[in-house]
Amino acid sequence: MEVKVSVNGIQRVVCGVTEETTCQEVVLALAQSLGQSGRYTLREKFKDFERCMTPDERLLETLERYSEQAKEVQLSLQHNGPSTAEEMARVKVGRYQPCPLHRQSLLLLSLPSLSFRF
Repeated sequence: MEVKVSVNGIQRVVCGVTEETTCQEVVLALAQSLGQSGRYTLREKFKDFERCMTPDERLLETLERYSEQAKEVQLSLQHNGPSTAEEMARVKVGRYQPCPLHRQSLLLLSLPSLSFRF
Protein backbone atom coordinates (compact mmCIF):
# COMPACT_ATOMS: atom_id res chain seq x y z
CA MET A 1 0.00 0.00 0.00
CA GLU A 2 1.05 3.61 -0.51
CA VAL A 3 0.98 6.25 2.23
CA LYS A 4 1.50 9.99 1.74
CA VAL A 5 3.75 11.78 4.25
CA SER A 6 4.60 15.48 4.20
CA VAL A 7 8.35 16.05 4.55
CA ASN A 8 9.46 19.68 4.82
CA GLY A 9 6.21 20.73 3.15
CA ILE A 10 6.63 18.31 0.23
CA GLN A 11 4.34 15.29 -0.17
CA ARG A 12 6.26 12.01 -0.37
CA VAL A 13 4.65 8.70 -1.23
CA VAL A 14 5.92 5.74 0.78
CA CYS A 15 5.29 2.51 -1.12
CA GLY A 16 5.31 -1.02 0.23
CA VAL A 17 3.60 -0.26 3.55
CA THR A 18 2.01 -3.44 4.96
CA GLU A 19 -0.08 -4.31 8.02
CA GLU A 20 3.19 -5.05 9.84
CA THR A 21 4.97 -1.77 8.95
CA THR A 22 5.68 0.35 12.02
CA CYS A 23 5.92 4.12 12.24
CA GLN A 24 9.60 3.74 13.08
CA GLU A 25 10.22 1.88 9.82
CA VAL A 26 8.52 4.66 7.85
CA VAL A 27 10.51 7.32 9.72
CA LEU A 28 13.78 5.46 9.08
CA ALA A 29 13.02 5.07 5.39
CA LEU A 30 12.10 8.77 5.02
CA ALA A 31 15.18 9.93 6.92
CA GLN A 32 17.32 7.66 4.75
CA SER A 33 15.78 9.08 1.57
CA LEU A 34 16.68 12.56 2.82
CA GLY A 35 20.18 11.44 3.74
CA GLN A 36 19.79 12.98 7.20
CA SER A 37 20.32 11.54 10.64
CA GLY A 38 18.68 12.92 13.75
CA ARG A 39 15.55 12.53 15.82
CA TYR A 40 12.27 12.31 13.97
CA THR A 41 8.62 11.79 14.80
CA LEU A 42 5.73 10.81 12.57
CA ARG A 43 2.79 13.15 13.29
CA GLU A 44 -0.85 12.35 12.66
CA LYS A 45 -3.34 15.17 12.09
CA PHE A 46 -7.09 14.82 11.60
CA LYS A 47 -9.17 18.01 11.69
CA ASP A 48 -8.39 19.61 15.10
CA PHE A 49 -6.73 16.46 16.50
CA GLU A 50 -2.94 16.15 16.25
CA ARG A 51 -0.46 13.84 17.93
CA CYS A 52 2.95 12.18 17.65
CA MET A 53 2.69 8.53 16.73
CA THR A 54 4.69 6.00 18.74
CA PRO A 55 7.62 4.20 17.06
CA ASP A 56 6.10 0.71 17.45
CA GLU A 57 2.62 1.74 16.25
CA ARG A 58 1.37 -0.07 13.14
CA LEU A 59 0.63 2.69 10.63
CA LEU A 60 -2.14 0.99 8.63
CA GLU A 61 -3.87 -0.20 11.81
CA THR A 62 -4.07 3.39 13.01
CA LEU A 63 -5.34 4.68 9.67
CA GLU A 64 -7.99 1.92 9.50
CA ARG A 65 -9.58 3.33 12.67
CA TYR A 66 -10.70 6.33 10.63
CA SER A 67 -12.46 4.03 8.12
CA GLU A 68 -13.76 6.14 5.21
CA GLN A 69 -12.24 9.33 6.60
CA ALA A 70 -8.69 7.91 6.49
CA LYS A 71 -7.97 9.97 3.34
CA GLU A 72 -8.41 13.12 5.43
CA VAL A 73 -5.64 12.12 7.86
CA GLN A 74 -2.44 14.07 7.24
CA LEU A 75 0.89 12.48 8.13
CA SER A 76 4.07 14.50 8.45
CA LEU A 77 7.68 13.85 9.36
CA GLN A 78 8.86 16.16 12.14
CA HIS A 79 12.56 16.71 12.81
CA ASN A 80 13.10 16.95 16.58
CA GLY A 81 16.83 17.65 16.64
CA PRO A 82 20.21 15.97 16.33
CA SER A 83 20.84 12.33 17.11
CA THR A 84 22.19 11.37 20.52
CA ALA A 85 25.70 10.90 19.08
CA GLU A 86 25.62 14.35 17.47
CA GLU A 87 24.30 15.88 20.68
CA MET A 88 26.99 14.22 22.81
CA ALA A 89 29.72 15.55 20.51
CA ARG A 90 28.60 19.11 21.31
CA VAL A 91 28.13 18.64 25.06
CA LYS A 92 31.06 19.29 27.40
CA VAL A 93 32.29 16.23 29.29
CA GLY A 94 30.77 15.95 32.76
CA ARG A 95 27.75 18.14 31.99
CA TYR A 96 24.42 16.45 32.73
CA GLN A 97 21.56 16.75 30.27
CA PRO A 98 18.30 14.89 30.93
CA CYS A 99 16.79 12.87 28.10
CA PRO A 100 13.23 13.92 27.17
CA LEU A 101 10.59 11.18 27.02
CA HIS A 102 9.65 9.58 23.69
CA ARG A 103 12.66 10.86 21.76
CA GLN A 104 14.60 8.27 19.86
CA SER A 105 17.69 8.60 17.72
CA LEU A 106 17.27 6.83 14.41
CA LEU A 107 20.23 5.47 12.51
CA LEU A 108 20.04 5.27 8.75
CA LEU A 109 19.53 1.63 7.83
CA SER A 110 18.72 -0.24 4.67
CA LEU A 111 14.98 -0.93 4.42
CA PRO A 112 14.46 -2.74 1.11
CA SER A 113 10.69 -3.26 1.55
CA LEU A 114 9.82 0.46 1.45
CA SER A 115 10.30 2.71 -1.57
CA PHE A 116 9.32 6.23 -2.62
CA ARG A 117 7.74 8.08 -5.50
CA PHE A 118 8.55 11.75 -5.97
